Amino acid sequence: MAETKETNGRLPEAVHRFVLHWGNMGERWGVTRSVSQVHALLYLAERPLTADEIADKLNMARSNVSTSLRELAAWKLIRRAPVLGDRRDFFEAETDLWTMVQRIAAGRKARELDPAAAALRECLQEAERDPRVSPAARARLAEMLGFIDRLGNWYEQMLGLPKAQVSALMKLGGGIVRFLEKRKAR
Repeated sequence: MAETKETNGRLPEAVHRFVLHWGNMGERWGVTRSVSQVHALLYLAERPLTADEIADKLNMARSNVSTSLRELAAWKLIRRAPVLGDRRDFFEAETDLWTMVQRIAAGRKARELDPAAAALRECLQEAERDPRVSPAARARLAEMLGFIDRLGNWYEQMLGLPKAQVSALMKLGGGIVRFLEKRKAR
């Protein structure tokens, strides 16, 4: 890991645990464990690392590291970092949390919401042409498409806001919920 006191080539326990936990979380989010572990290691690193260093620190096959690095670069969560006097490829992670979250959200929207909306549009068009599809089924498809479209639009709006405004919205969240609960109780 970064030059944070490693003993016998091992990661410090807190770093080791974070890498393992981030790997498990990544699997829940639909990313492979190795991709998430490489990201976690680079996120905590104090200096850019080579693929060989990453493989060594994570006890991972070099080919697996290379695949993980390509995927992380596609998400724009890591980048190559030149090191003066060294021809090897070094990698560093995006460490700005807001930027990282925005890129992950944009990637998830593109990989999950957009294809879901396209599939629902096709299903709804087909259902409207097929008299065997009940009006209730068509209405449910339309309702689901409307929801997915609204969610996609909300994603776009949130991704386009400056960090300060998103932060303010997050702080307001609890107050808005309390306000809505009071209105509902009336």
